[in-house]
Amino acid sequence: MTDRLRQRMTHSLWAVLLLLAAGCGEDRSGEYYALIGTQSWIYETMQQEYLFYEDLPAITDRKTYFKKPDEFLRGLLSSKDQKNGTYFSHVDSVAGTASLQLARSSAYPSFGFEGTLIRRSNGDYAIHVLYVQPDSPASQAALKRGDWIIAANQRKLSSTGYEQYIGRPAEAYAFTLGQPNGEGFDTLATVQMPAPTYVRQQNILTRQLLSVDGQKAAYYVYNGFGEDDAAQWKNEFQTLAAEGVDHIILDLRYNTGGLVAAAQTLGSLLAPAGAVGQPFVKMTYNALLNQTEVIPLTDEGIHLDYGNLYILSSQNTASASELLINCLRPYLQGRLFQVGEPTFGKNVAQKLFTSTDCPGIELWLTTCYLSNAEDFGDYFSDGLPPDHAASEDLREELTEFGNASDPLLGPVLTHLRTGAFPTDTLPDAEQTAARMAAQGRTVVYHPIGKRPKKAIYAPEYTISRHAPMKRQP
Repeated sequence: MTDRLRQRMTHSLWAVLLLLAAGCGEDRSGEYYALIGTQSWIYETMQQEYLFYEDLPAITDRKTYFKKPDEFLRGLLSSKDQKNGTYFSHVDSVAGTASLQLARSSAYPSFGFEGTLIRRSNGDYAIHVLYVQPDSPASQAALKRGDWIIAANQRKLSSTGYEQYIGRPAEAYAFTLGQPNGEGFDTLATVQMPAPTYVRQQNILTRQLLSVDGQKAAYYVYNGFGEDDAAQWKNEFQTLAAEGVDHIILDLRYNTGGLVAAAQTLGSLLAPAGAVGQPFVKMTYNALLNQTEVIPLTDEGIHLDYGNLYILSSQNTASASELLINCLRPYLQGRLFQVGEPTFGKNVAQKLFTSTDCPGIELWLTTCYLSNAEDFGDYFSDGLPPDHAASEDLREELTEFGNASDPLLGPVLTHLRTGAFPTDTLPDAEQTAARMAAQGRTVVYHPIGKRPKKAIYAPEYTISRHAPMKRQP
């Protein structure tokens, strides 16, 4: 953006304020600033800090400033700051550090499980359970991954089943479990759910030690990079060091990202001891700021001697998850194997901005590109490709995590036994779609794909102070 254009934008904002404040000869700028102060602060912050500041549009319609903050922001975002319907920069209307917690507990009372809504050709709906949180109402009811919920309180599910029974359940339903048959579902059993409650979200969902031909592999299902995870991962690695482990399997298929600091800690634990102090991730800011910040691998006091790192990925493996994969590759060459689908493709990070004049508003703004120690970060278009392609079909039966028949884990176990991945390839996508259509199963709603894709860099709040504008004499 040229200085002339920036001046024109600033003058345009002043013109709006002057026009609004001129009525009846009174200085009413304070009243109008109260109405548009948040929006003008967002715009001015973006002019300086936004990674894609050169794409900012000029605001010519004064009514634009009266939009809600998140709607106002979305109208300014670059096409490079969104993908597949997901916006990266966003506004939260929650004050304090709530959003830094990255959903330690569910936003609403819930049963503590996640599932995908499936429709059969005969019009029947079912919720296919993806996972269950420990110590949740769902776990108390012995609900498990792979279960099909076909009815609640003896009523068949509908197209609104996800929100009613998973997103915001209002009562303790009795769920009917079923089994897919030719067109619909056979009834298996009924489970009584306890009352929904606020459920603490566990990012490290599963920990197992798998034995493969005398080798021990630590298998983790990890669903998000949260604020509390650093201490948990240190405890895990201390345990692994005491037990002895040959390989590590990190399942990120449902991990859409989180805090860069959590990824840095986990990356430091996974990297070789000799890499301490070396660059982990490089964060390159816009041309106005003209700087690249280097975040190093740190000494966490635990140096685990292990063989291979296997990372399981899907199209929803995003943001901080992709950062971890990309930034470990230079230090684990020949030892890091990505198995699954290409990742989502988000190579930018967001930083938190707040203003004392805009209480209750948190602006999470895309501020930098992410790259590894070898300066590679070009994966926005196609994501990070796997070393071995595999996929999970949510319309088919799901095995428990850690089971050898899991389509993502199975190839890893083959590699551990033989030193090579299976030679069979993924079935043709059109053939798979045709087969599933013949079986009459369609994914209506997959919640993991709708989650925000986060790579949040927020070591501390960035406070932007903004004095109220006054009418010029």
